Amino acid sequence: GSTYSSKVFRVTFLTLAVSVAVPLLGVTVLLDCPIDPQPISLKEPPLLTGVLEPNTKLRKAERLWENQLVGPESIVNIGDVLFTGTADGKIIKIEDGEIQTIARIGHGSCGGPEDEPTCGRPLGMRVGPNNTLFVADAYYGLYEVDPDTGETKMLVSTKTLIEGQKLSFVNDLTVTRDGRKIYFTDSSSKWQRRDYLFLVMEGTDDGRHLLEYDTVTKEVKVLMVGLRFPNGVQLSPAEDFVLVQETTMARIRRYYVSGLMKGGADMFVENMPGLPDNIRLSSSGGYWVAMAAVRPNPGFSLLDFLSEKPWIKRMIFKLLSQETVTKFVPKYSLVVELSETGSYKRSFHDPNGVTVAYVSEAHEHNGHLYLGSFRSPYICRLDLQHV
Repeated sequence: GSTYSSKVFRVTFLTLAVSVAVPLLGVTVLLDCPIDPQPISLKEPPLLTGVLEPNTKLRKAERLWENQLVGPESIVNIGDVLFTGTADGKIIKIEDGEIQTIARIGHGSCGGPEDEPTCGRPLGMRVGPNNTLFVADAYYGLYEVDPDTGETKMLVSTKTLIEGQKLSFVNDLTVTRDGRKIYFTDSSSKWQRRDYLFLVMEGTDDGRHLLEYDTVTKEVKVLMVGLRFPNGVQLSPAEDFVLVQETTMARIRRYYVSGLMKGGADMFVENMPGLPDNIRLSSSGGYWVAMAAVRPNPGFSLLDFLSEKPWIKRMIFKLLSQETVTKFVPKYSLVVELSETGSYKRSFHDPNGVTVAYVSEAHEHNGHLYLGSFRSPYICRLDLQHV
């Protein structure tokens, strides 16, 4: 009797499986896919050995102002006063531990991703020479904000056509010491910030990536095109080149803005151990790079696995929302310090994002690293003397 019942079970199970799978496949074929993914060839990720050896150093960071702000992406300081921009569209000042909203570029309610285009999303932030704040809002453009009065002044609007195209996803900026030039990134000409996962997964090189705004002539110039998700930017200490993080390709490009190489570009760091977000100067003359997603080696890198398989990406995004897909990306925060020539000096890890999650920026101030995040409800502070 048992062989008969197991046969019946097998037949029933197979019939069920087929009856579920066939319509599902049919539906999947018919469903629209929001993205048109391109195959990307990435090199095998670097081995996490030597200075990249996994550790738990980021877990020594302390969480500050927990649940009092959400998604403090980029952090700057004027003296000991901190400023950041949050996911609810606010530009925030933190003085003597007190949090105060000084400005909003957007308007209306700020809830989920559907509100972002009107609410605004301040991302990159910098301090200009006369202690003014320069802010890149993903939806509205480049702004100057008075840190005392909160008065905002538009410099470059996303509605303005630049070489025939609007800006779609203004991301980060870096400013010359004299405040004359602002270099900034527009991550895509198709996707907005709320669809950043589509941008990573599609892998297209569709944005005008590095732009220059002259605060005197008010002109905007396109310097570089054809990058895949250009993200954080940083002028070199000598202001002769700008580094641009190319997130999808896990690398950093260099564009020369002065000197003999002016107008030329080359590779600064290739094949990084994670997807780079923002980049900031370190006190040693090098750079801090924050990564919220790693490419484990040894281990399994989902991003690398999917990079050459557009058909799998299509299936995934036909069936699942960005929010759901995000849950499958392992949480892992990594901050690396690069030398002035782009070699790895040290790395701070938080496997599983226990203390520091969704890290977007490492900003050094007074012997501490202030860690921004595009999702977490706090800022983390790491004492560099004790790691």
